[in-house]
Amino acid sequence: MPRGPAKKKTEDTTSQSLESKLWATADKLRGHLDAADYKHVVLGLIFLKYISDRFAQRHAEIIREEAGTYAAEDRDEYTAEGVFWVPLSGRWDRVQAAAKQPDIGKRIDDAMTEIERENPHLKNILPKGYARPTLDQRRLGELVDLIGTIGLGTAEHQARDTLGRVYEYFLGRFASAEGKRGGEFYTPASVVRTLVTMLAPYKGRIYDPCCGSGGMFVQSEKFIEAHGGKVGDISVYGEESNPNTWKLALMNLAIRGIEADLGPEAADTFHKDLHPDLRADYILANPPFNISDWGGDLLRDDKRWQYGAPPTGNANFAWVQHMVHHLAPYGIAGFVLANGSMSSNTSGEGEIRKNLIEADMVDCMVALPGQLFYSTQIPVCLWFLAKNRDDGKGMAGHDLFERTGEVLFIDARNLGFMADRTHRELSDEDIQKIADTYHNWRGDGDGEYADVPGFCKAASLDVIRKNGHVLTPGRYVGAAAKDEDDEPFEEKMARLTKELSEQFAEGRRLEDEIRKNFRLLGYEM
Repeated sequence: MPRGPAKKKTEDTTSQSLESKLWATADKLRGHLDAADYKHVVLGLIFLKYISDRFAQRHAEIIREEAGTYAAEDRDEYTAEGVFWVPLSGRWDRVQAAAKQPDIGKRIDDAMTEIERENPHLKNILPKGYARPTLDQRRLGELVDLIGTIGLGTAEHQARDTLGRVYEYFLGRFASAEGKRGGEFYTPASVVRTLVTMLAPYKGRIYDPCCGSGGMFVQSEKFIEAHGGKVGDISVYGEESNPNTWKLALMNLAIRGIEADLGPEAADTFHKDLHPDLRADYILANPPFNISDWGGDLLRDDKRWQYGAPPTGNANFAWVQHMVHHLAPYGIAGFVLANGSMSSNTSGEGEIRKNLIEADMVDCMVALPGQLFYSTQIPVCLWFLAKNRDDGKGMAGHDLFERTGEVLFIDARNLGFMADRTHRELSDEDIQKIADTYHNWRGDGDGEYADVPGFCKAASLDVIRKNGHVLTPGRYVGAAAKDEDDEPFEEKMARLTKELSEQFAEGRRLEDEIRKNFRLLGYEM
């Protein structure tokens, strides 16, 4: 048993080294391609390596089980196990054998095309353009050779989730490299884990109306597996307006075996709702903040605006009401918004927020620390909205306390650690502290809820009204309790007076020393 932690540390170190090596090689392409372009180059190759490895593993299993090679070329033997059928030209050994050839890019393009042809649900999803003149073929070959050293589809690497770690590492690094523009497709993993751990989506329909690269779905699946549930117990629905990001999400989900309905194409959620009849049990989202050109002037009478028409110059409360519209009768939504959404009264936003509060929709508000996002330095918060908070039933079958007329406020701005010079992350302990507070308040946690000054407060609707329907947690949680000072006043004053006298004396000594040195230099002060 004592060797367990050491082994884990070695595995972590190996994985980190692998990720860093991959990034360093991929980064060689930076001088030839924009970050947005080489993102698809690299992630496409990782996808190709993964499905080829999984195919090779299944191929070996069939030969062992069938004691021959005939069944090993039967497509059904693979698809029945959720393995993509990879044609001969698309298998990684063939691709890597040509890594140093000047036409390596064309060979990769041909492999992607053949895989799409053999797997129709991947049609027009996989990246191409590896043969374009702007992509350095020598560096591309080096990247192929390096990716070839990773066993992504083997049982051992699946158990350690090597693929998932590499994929998430790359998504995060690409988001950081692209800055504001790139960060739109990626929500930091610690923020996603916070949302998922608080919502605890064990069973039902999960929806993300702006799904980016699909991180909300991936973390939901991980949560279910970590808590002994079955992945098939949830149904996944999403929508994404950026065509390249939509493809990225489908690839991200495909390599993990997650079946999802992201619609037949990329589409604008506001103007072409691909799931108009969906009523979701859980909604998780990170909508783009403060979008001004969302076409709101064309949707003034939309049926989704139950709590007031959102301003045409800011889409924040359009996203909020779109999600409310898609909630099931006992559904709950958790999403990220800019802090301004908690207090703004601009263009009717305050009235919409007031109407949501008075309708008893607001369940919990969480203020997050700064520097969590690659794409923005704007402070952000988490909103949780729930329907029918008085029914006493939880989605996982728990009996919950009645929460009508009350909102839980959590101020988590002091949590987290600096992962690097510019980005902060929430630790597992931070996430658990936030989630436990929420679940204890709901009544489905392992402990009893209690207000903690400076961190959490369950506030009544009357108190929120007195605060002008502002939902900023700092207004409600108060100041953190200070350590008790049991030193008698007279003793404290005597001690502080003595310390101050000593500091004055030291100050005079230093002043005399400085004057002396100036005189030695011929200057009188």
